[in-house]
Amino acid sequence: MAARGWIKSDDELSKLVQQSNEILNKGAYFNLMQQLNCTARHTKGGLSIKTQRQYYHHMDLFIRYLSDNFGTQNLANISGKHIAGYVEERQSEGKSASTIALDLCAIRYFHDQMGGSNTRHRIPNNTQLQSRFGVSLESRVYGKVVRRWAWEEVNSMIELAEVYGRSNIAHMLRLAAELGLRIHEIVRLSQHDLKTAIRTCLLHVKGKNGLERDVPLRGNITDHLRVLYLSHLPGDTKVFVDNALKAHQVIQSVQSFIYNHQDQIAVLGIRTAGIGLTFHGLRHLYSYERYHEFCSLGYSQSSARLKVAALIGHSREEITNIYIG
Repeated sequence: MAARGWIKSDDELSKLVQQSNEILNKGAYFNLMQQLNCTARHTKGGLSIKTQRQYYHHMDLFIRYLSDNFGTQNLANISGKHIAGYVEERQSEGKSASTIALDLCAIRYFHDQMGGSNTRHRIPNNTQLQSRFGVSLESRVYGKVVRRWAWEEVNSMIELAEVYGRSNIAHMLRLAAELGLRIHEIVRLSQHDLKTAIRTCLLHVKGKNGLERDVPLRGNITDHLRVLYLSHLPGDTKVFVDNALKAHQVIQSVQSFIYNHQDQIAVLGIRTAGIGLTFHGLRHLYSYERYHEFCSLGYSQSSARLKVAALIGHSREEITNIYIG
């Protein structure tokens, strides 16, 4: 068998896990990558070395998503919901249709290599991704899929979280809707971040790939931050992560809460058919509101899109189209 030097060794994986701040569920990531390596070492199908290397890289990225968002323990258990969620995230990051197509080719290739008798679910084709999950792979219709919440739904979910004694979830929902934060950005917030934001009216956010930004506070979110700050011990401790739960467990808990209770509060006709409530949809609500706010202040549509892109941690105005529907 030809050498496959692009496959990360256990030592390389261990070093990556220790050094990376982007991988939250380090144990799940390491475990899934070992499973990928086992499959990658014995793949068949006549692919070129370049394509094999590309597919391995794209699977690595998918595994990071699976680990942090689902805590997946077995690659053989991936299903349509995992893939649809990943496509949505990649689109929201501004990845091109060709890049996402390569993501899907890699996932399907390695899923096939594991063998039908060893996998739990069939991987949906592109048509099924659209009909069952509302995911379109055509870049020209990225911005035509409405994923945002209505405020009626936001308030109902917050009330539900409070009723169940999940005040931290209520705070996280509010931060996402009011400030457009990613769930990973929220779990990274510290007491120091809140204290500084209350004083300066700017929340400093540590985003993806080391990118940082300052998000202006608006409405009564300052009061909510003050309540949140006073409800935790002073210091530079994480606000939503404690000794009982790790960051990836907090993320999975919030997403599960939304999924399990969405049928109770979802309003028909708000989103594109087939689209459920997701935490990421709160960023869509924020982006939609800020875009129309900037337009009402006299900004051109292009300038408004660029300003929104900067607020949500992107640099290109066309990314905003994905969020505003």
